[in-house]
Amino acid sequence: MNSFKIKSYAKINLALNVTGKTSKLHKIESIISFIDLHDLIYLKQIRNKNHKVSFRGKFSKNIGKKNTVTLLLKLLDQKSLLDDKKFQIKIVKNIPQKAGMGGGSMNVASLINFFIERKILKKEKKKIIELTRIIGSDVILGINPTNSILSSNGKIKKYDKKIKFHTLIVKPNFGCSTKYIYSKVKRFTKPQFNFPKQLMFKTEYLKNLNNDLEKIAFNKYPKLKKIKLFLSTVPDIIFVRMSGSGSSIIAYFYSKKACRIALKQFKKEFNSYWCIESKTI
Repeated sequence: MNSFKIKSYAKINLALNVTGKTSKLHKIESIISFIDLHDLIYLKQIRNKNHKVSFRGKFSKNIGKKNTVTLLLKLLDQKSLLDDKKFQIKIVKNIPQKAGMGGGSMNVASLINFFIERKILKKEKKKIIELTRIIGSDVILGINPTNSILSSNGKIKKYDKKIKFHTLIVKPNFGCSTKYIYSKVKRFTKPQFNFPKQLMFKTEYLKNLNNDLEKIAFNKYPKLKKIKLFLSTVPDIIFVRMSGSGSSIIAYFYSKKACRIALKQFKKEFNSYWCIESKTI
């Protein structure tokens, strides 16, 4: 049977505001892009009673037998959306866990995109999106991944026009618990993105924005603040911002050369932390 290779790209939050709270979840708004850092998903249909899911790679440690991908397959089977087809799925994890880049959620979204494209999933897209909400709030962002603005009312506006940033992604040797970070949110920001526009992706606009979760993460992990302060001083930096609830800190540049110089400087100062060059896609 045919084998397929799928690239599952990392999500980044160029800006993030917490605007309120429902009975269960916080309401957020965010400006979102994707970078060429990606996990690799190898998939093929198998003659078997059960799906086979496995993980390997630098960031595969501690992924249990119950994970976002197995949950997706379980839900699809329960609703008979795969026509009793079974799959072997092997995922090479290049995106760090607990980094605010949605690695597990984007794996799920990438598989849904594949199943739709191959016409394995024939259910209404609206019904499929309902499934994503059960797995995780980030999953929907990876359905047809492109630059997006998530408004505080839950609506997502997607844009085809690309933005061109070179990025230095830094992930220290610890992760941030999304549950903990959000549990410490005490103040809310007035919504700014309820009337999304393409110009919100312009550099001058982005530079003046924030990630509301940074202060909480920095109080819990002072090393994150130290990383951001250092990156803010490197030559030709545009801006530096934490993605999601952390712990990845991302520095943005116009040129690959400037990004590479920053990478060398960072490694001299923080040689034990994982870091990588990437770019928006």
